[in-house]
Amino acid sequence: AERPWVCKPIMAAAPPSAPGEPAPPPLQYSLLLQHLVGDKRQPRVWDPTALGGIPCPPKSEEQKMVERVMESCPFKAALACVGGFVLGGAFGIFTAGIDTNVGFDPKDPYRTPTAKEVLKDMGQRGISYAKNFAIVGAMFSCTECVVESYRGKSDWKNSVISGCITGGAIGFRAGLKAGVIGCGGFAAFSAAVDYYLR
Repeated sequence: AERPWVCKPIMAAAPPSAPGEPAPPPLQYSLLLQHLVGDKRQPRVWDPTALGGIPCPPKSEEQKMVERVMESCPFKAALACVGGFVLGGAFGIFTAGIDTNVGFDPKDPYRTPTAKEVLKDMGQRGISYAKNFAIVGAMFSCTECVVESYRGKSDWKNSVISGCITGGAIGFRAGLKAGVIGCGGFAAFSAAVDYYLR
């Protein structure tokens, strides 16, 4: 006995044929849907050149030379040095502005410092911070560029390796233990910054 609840493919009536010709097979909508939205659908690859695309003229030799200079390690190190100097100077002036001991004279602790003395101390602290930040930025950027060129990859490992080298080199001036701590701390900080930026 035929089961009434079994689904059957819906078949459409074929168009009438001319007398004496064999009737064409009926069209199954389920097969048609498989080719339209089912597994047998062939997605059309989008080709931007089909609509004309965006014209891209070839690069001149000057443009190529500028790109090579901007991708070079010395340029990246110099850019990081300048950025570190500006950032360090701003940070030094900010910390000096909120420090209550700026302009303090240990020989005369009750004397109120003048505005000139306060500004002088703020400038000295700003220059000191700027130099330190510039050195660290140049060392890190140059080391990262060398590591990236050696490995041939651009990933988070470059930041970790260069951070360890930079922190270790700075910390080794105070001893082996400080160098190891500086290596680990700077590597972790570099990894966190790289993860946040990516």
